[in-house]
Amino acid sequence: MASSTFYSQIAANRRNSVLLSLVVILLLGGLGFAIGAAFGGQARYGVIAAAIALVAGFVAALLAYYAGDALVLASSSAREVDAQSAPQLFNVVAEMATAAGVPMPRVYIIDDTAPNAFATGRDPQHASVAITVGLLQKLDREELQSVMGHELSHVRNFDIRFSLMVGVLVGAVALIADMFLRMTFWGGFGGGRRRRDSGSGDSGGFAVVMMVVALALAIVAPIAAKLVQLAVSRQREYLADASSVELTRNPYGLERALAKIALDTEPLEAANRATQHLYFENPVKAATANSSELFSTHPPVLDRINRLRTLTGEAPVDSPSVVVGDHAPLVNDALRGLSRQQPSGPGQPPDEPPQPPEPPTTPPGFNWSGWG
Repeated sequence: MASSTFYSQIAANRRNSVLLSLVVILLLGGLGFAIGAAFGGQARYGVIAAAIALVAGFVAALLAYYAGDALVLASSSAREVDAQSAPQLFNVVAEMATAAGVPMPRVYIIDDTAPNAFATGRDPQHASVAITVGLLQKLDREELQSVMGHELSHVRNFDIRFSLMVGVLVGAVALIADMFLRMTFWGGFGGGRRRRDSGSGDSGGFAVVMMVVALALAIVAPIAAKLVQLAVSRQREYLADASSVELTRNPYGLERALAKIALDTEPLEAANRATQHLYFENPVKAATANSSELFSTHPPVLDRINRLRTLTGEAPVDSPSVVVGDHAPLVNDALRGLSRQQPSGPGQPPDEPPQPPEPPTTPPGFNWSGWG
């Protein structure tokens, strides 16, 4: 029964995400058609304008396709690490990349103590994952595996490309709407052409109707497109959670990771409203606290946790703190290989190497390979 529920969640979220993305494309094309028809007074001008709007959106998406990930990493102040500078992190990412059947992504560290992570790129062959120092400090290995399973599920499911494309289309809708409104309010939009081409009252009436439709769409379409983008983002988070469980066979690690990150009140300074939808959990704490679910980039953490609990047939909880229990933050910088060892002074004994924490308790019914 749990397996059936798991795969049905994946299928439903994929369908919903595709449908929502088609809505954004229709909004872009419909806005272009209404503006073109209002400008020219005939439907054929609307078709031409709709084609131009869709091509402009495609060109913008193409630019984001090739350069979007570099811009996101640069804006997040992420620095690349390798197996020598962060050995255990590299080991966990490699484990989950193998489980997901994707190439090893490039690994980046964000020097911020707020726990979080994100994946970006255009496809599994050009993917990167970025992890904050706080995530490594505050999660145990089992929880870190679950977060990396979530992020590499975004890579495997092509969510990283999906997010870039939908984000650019939403931006194109807002840009075209803003240009149209500015031209209209300045009073120079299309009057000459309508007078030349509208020889009949029917054609003139059509132009007036399309002008009203274009004005309405220019106001409503950017808001609707943004809401669709947020809904797509939430659907992809549900899908990545379910896919992470598929890779790790352990919903408990992901439950605890979600709870720990949600209970940590420190905002992520490297994040902003343009990149917040990429993260494992919304890093803009003020936005999470003050906005409704409709305007949120992520589903509520409690909802994500309780969806995971349905996979194991457990009762829902009413607070994230319930699932954390005694799994307090365990890990330090040195254990993850992120700190340089300071040489001992003359006559001082060398520092003892850091000792790993005790492995998390293996959940009933799951086989956990340990810390090897």
